[in-house]
Amino acid sequence: MAGFKQRVISMTKRPGQTFGFFLRVEHGEEGHLIRCLDMGGQAELAGMKDGDRILRVNGTFVDEMSHLQVVDLVKQSRATVAFHIMDATSYNQAKADRVDLSDPSARPVANGLAERTPKPKLCFLVKSSSGFGFSLRSVRGEQGVYMTQVTPGGVAEKAGVQLNDRLLEVNGENAEAATHDQVVGMIKSAGSSIMFLLIGEETDRFYQNKYIKLGVGLATVKYLPHKPRIADMTRGSDGFGYLLREEPKMSGHIIVDIDHGSPAERAGLKEKDRLVAVDGQEVDGYTHEQVVDRIRLGGNKCCLLVVDEDTDKMYKMGGASPMLFWEEMKDSSDPPSYKDAVHFPLVEHQNTPVNKRKEELKPKLCKMKKASAGYGFHLNGIQGVHGQYIKEVVEGGVADKAGLEDDDVVVEVNGVNVEKSNHEDAVALIRSSGDSLELLVATKSVYDQLKDKGVAITASLLGQTSSTQVHTTATVEGRHEDAVRPPASPTRERVRGVV
Repeated sequence: MAGFKQRVISMTKRPGQTFGFFLRVEHGEEGHLIRCLDMGGQAELAGMKDGDRILRVNGTFVDEMSHLQVVDLVKQSRATVAFHIMDATSYNQAKADRVDLSDPSARPVANGLAERTPKPKLCFLVKSSSGFGFSLRSVRGEQGVYMTQVTPGGVAEKAGVQLNDRLLEVNGENAEAATHDQVVGMIKSAGSSIMFLLIGEETDRFYQNKYIKLGVGLATVKYLPHKPRIADMTRGSDGFGYLLREEPKMSGHIIVDIDHGSPAERAGLKEKDRLVAVDGQEVDGYTHEQVVDRIRLGGNKCCLLVVDEDTDKMYKMGGASPMLFWEEMKDSSDPPSYKDAVHFPLVEHQNTPVNKRKEELKPKLCKMKKASAGYGFHLNGIQGVHGQYIKEVVEGGVADKAGLEDDDVVVEVNGVNVEKSNHEDAVALIRSSGDSLELLVATKSVYDQLKDKGVAITASLLGQTSSTQVHTTATVEGRHEDAVRPPASPTRERVRGVV
């Protein structure tokens, strides 16, 4: 692999943002190409170049995967993702030389991070009567501003600041290229409280000559004084014992009306806490109904990540997500943090055997008669992505007996193609079907393989046509995980529903 070095780029995006590039496959070009980088966007600032190839996503080798599979991997990474990439010239030469890019020995030496990777640190300082307790030093003609004269027992030292720490950000604003005077101005304008992103001497040496963009997404939050809280709850006879609201003067999803002695109170929820994540899934940008649906998916158990007002303000000051706390607090037995994916064990993609693939390349036509309990499944979608998905198939229910399985992709509803329909249109089609329903579905694997081959998925692949064929197609985008049922009212007891 000499001459074919890979680079590792780790990026964190805030809710509503993108990573700032398009992932494409192109005729006549091999690999997954990075294209159309936003000028000044995350990807460009992190060092991505037009034409670079993505080889791994969070440690998983993707060069032989389909485009849709790679897109799914990135989407599943939530706010933070690590890419192993290679420049176009090196990639094409490696292919010409038949280099095995999936070989674990080809792990990029320049990014061979140890199991305990050192991290930059977030430090929150509140000025005392004697000031912050540090000074700044810089060397004329050299880039970088450093901490000096850190007062023992002072505000800065107690906040985690150490002598010779290099300053990376001030209140979420990059300070690496700023002059000494500019940094002083940034600190003065911050007032009585300030958030620093710093890197210690040893950690700085570790990252020197590595192709990794330092940023808040890689930081440890262990020095921060205000902590998010993780509330693990088991539903009681009267529910979890709290309400979730969108308050007019507060952003996000707010916890209110906590019942005395309820699971919510015992788990440590407080009035006016802001909900950050449900079972590890960040919910910023979700609608109220989508959050309620996410909570329902957990059944009788629920794990919430919340922040109070002071903690929320502190994290926002540094442009950091409280998910950094969640990832640091997860047990070692849990899956590794996406943020630390630059040193994931290399996961090799196993191709399905050809003979098995051929047997599976067919959709399923599932015909159902509604029972008193409904059809027994949920219909979900993913925000910003076309398509409807089957979820929560009730064991022994109508859908289960008809052959529906969790994660089946819905292609047709009563003969109407819904691959590009929005969620409401698909739900309306199901509701208008009365007491009988016919769904043409395919497993995710079959769907991806057929699409990669350019095969139109219809009932004709089964040697038949839908008994309710209709020649109309809806074309609007879908919503995120909005189950098939009316929006839930903010009642204390939220009962899981099925269609």
